[in-house]
Amino acid sequence: MSLSIFLPSSIDVAVVGAGSAGLSAARRLARAGVAVVVLEARGRLGGRAHSVAHEGMPIDLGCGWLHSADENVLCTLGREAGFTIDQTSPPWRQQAFNLGLTPAEQVEFGETFDAFDQRVADAAKAGDDNAASNLFIPGDRWNPRMDAISGALNGAKFAEVSTLDYDAYEDTGINYRVTEGYGSLIAFLGAEVPVVLNCPVERIDRSAARLTIETARGTIEAKSVILTLPTSVLASEAVRFDPPLSELIEAAAGAPLGLASKLHMAVEGWEEFPKDSQLWGRTDTSQTGGYHLRPFGRPIIEGYFGGDLAWGLEAQGEAAFFDFACSELADLLGSSFPKRLRVLSTSMWGVDPFSMGAYSHVLPGLGDRETGARARLRRPIEDRIFVAGEATSPNFYGTCHGAWMEGERAAVEAMVALGIDPRLSNPSAE
Repeated sequence: MSLSIFLPSSIDVAVVGAGSAGLSAARRLARAGVAVVVLEARGRLGGRAHSVAHEGMPIDLGCGWLHSADENVLCTLGREAGFTIDQTSPPWRQQAFNLGLTPAEQVEFGETFDAFDQRVADAAKAGDDNAASNLFIPGDRWNPRMDAISGALNGAKFAEVSTLDYDAYEDTGINYRVTEGYGSLIAFLGAEVPVVLNCPVERIDRSAARLTIETARGTIEAKSVILTLPTSVLASEAVRFDPPLSELIEAAAGAPLGLASKLHMAVEGWEEFPKDSQLWGRTDTSQTGGYHLRPFGRPIIEGYFGGDLAWGLEAQGEAAFFDFACSELADLLGSSFPKRLRVLSTSMWGVDPFSMGAYSHVLPGLGDRETGARARLRRPIEDRIFVAGEATSPNFYGTCHGAWMEGERAAVEAMVALGIDPRLSNPSAE
């Protein structure tokens, strides 16, 4: 449950969006004694961190992995809050039963992808900011499969991904999960934050000394605003600025949201599958899904679809995901296998007007750390409009903890602008 309130007429800081970044920013401000309120378009907390329950099982429709878990602040906060942190290693480089790929081919693909990563790193070190796909070996049999992996990593093909930005991502290689659901953890952490739900922001007037924020539930004035909207929502100008903020809109368009969609299916005879194992569909095309078998040992299969494939399936509707998964799994496990499957949930982040995608990638040519899209998004506007989210994280973009850290960064910037010394009210120092 959130601390849902009515819309106040005036506030020190208004935070737009109750996802990871927005809740983090509001927590930091509230603990410093700053009058803050979160304006959330949905009727719930969490944004793209969203857990639902099916047949007693918590299922994450959005983010599911605590990346860089050994350094992830949300891993620490989760444990402190009593959540169960599952340390089972992800199965991403496996192919259960060696279906469709021999052990030698799995090793070969892994080596090919590692070599590609090294070419990207070398190009980035040299300052080249081109499409990462330029570094494919022409005609290599594994290129389509690498684009399928890019769909999972970036929500887009490598042709749409900046070499500089892709190389900037940091990962310790340690990845854990929250047994009760990552979305459940984020909602819990935001439970004491004052939030106005079902309150989409429509317009921000910055022509006066105080900002005037028009919402579907009324108008509020604020000294500062922290925007934690997804970049594709910002770029769509769903929120209007007066006077316009063309540079912010351009920066958001340079770091658009790609798409990764999930399909959860109950499966009969689940005992025959190894716990936390993985199947990928086809190996000769990027239009293929990944299938996590028995996550947490549960009797389900989690399908994962990225990039162009996910956009195309969403355009056809939820049933298209199940039809596609049944086709791929029938090819791998036998024509009768789909009869053992039953849909539990399907995520549709691309058609969600408050998300318009899953997580960000930076377009080629816009990945510079000082002048690129993410750097431009992070710059305060008039020292009273601050932007935060996974897309503003220079090294942990696309992650929930990256968004959380950026929310705290924006909160500190807002406090400094208000003349408050953040060192005097730092929860981490307590």
